[in-house]
Amino acid sequence: MSASSEIRTAGDSDGSEAARRAAPLAPRARLLPALAAVYRAQLSRARVSRIPLLFVATFQSVGIMVLMRGVVDGGSEARAVVAGSSVLVVAFVALNLLAQYFGQLRATGGLDHYATLPVPPAAVVLGAAGAYASFTVPGTAVTAVIGSLLFGLPLGHLWILAAVVPLAGAALAGLGAALGLLAPRQEFATLLGQLGMSAALLLGVLPPERLPGPIGWARDLLPSTYGVEALARTFDARPDWAAVGLDLAVCGVVGVVSLTVATWAYRRAAVR
Repeated sequence: MSASSEIRTAGDSDGSEAARRAAPLAPRARLLPALAAVYRAQLSRARVSRIPLLFVATFQSVGIMVLMRGVVDGGSEARAVVAGSSVLVVAFVALNLLAQYFGQLRATGGLDHYATLPVPPAAVVLGAAGAYASFTVPGTAVTAVIGSLLFGLPLGHLWILAAVVPLAGAALAGLGAALGLLAPRQEFATLLGQLGMSAALLLGVLPPERLPGPIGWARDLLPSTYGVEALARTFDARPDWAAVGLDLAVCGVVGVVSLTVATWAYRRAAVR
């Protein structure tokens, strides 16, 4: 055997030995640390690029209340308008923008980047959904305060927004993420996000007693409806806290279901 052959043989054996001794891949990150990392990254990104859109969402909701002020004087209709307009801010960001974000991520191959990271799929979906939902807090609070002053509603129970925003945000963000991930094309994701926000506008802001029967049934299927109902009930002189808790519980269950579907849709889209 020539010297060069011996060198190649020795090199091959050394390479095989090195491959056998190679360290295994790092284990996948745990859910909670990965979720926190994705949440911080998405929240930082949202602060930079979504502030103008949050202003638009808040301005839009306040403008709707001003227009409705000329039609609605007070009572249950005023409570529905203020509550629906406040939750509409959440729908604009958590449903509409998140559907567009995941649609764009899928179309541009951004999901491939996440797929190469040792991050559980649930962390990606929950982190993005949580960041977008958290981003709506200032606009929702401003809209609720302005609406309460505009229609003469009490401000004492607006602390309920601390429960309404995350629960309604989870339900709407899960729906938005699922729409963006399941849409066959980015344009369809944008269209579905816009339609979802329009449904939240028409079915959430308009007083339910003025809606026709079939439209009222569709309203019951919209995830944000239960957040709107919970907030509207707190404007009563003596709120029915049991009913408020039930609405929030339903909103939470819908949120769990929608986020589960979104996680499944993410797995499905990431392997294609």
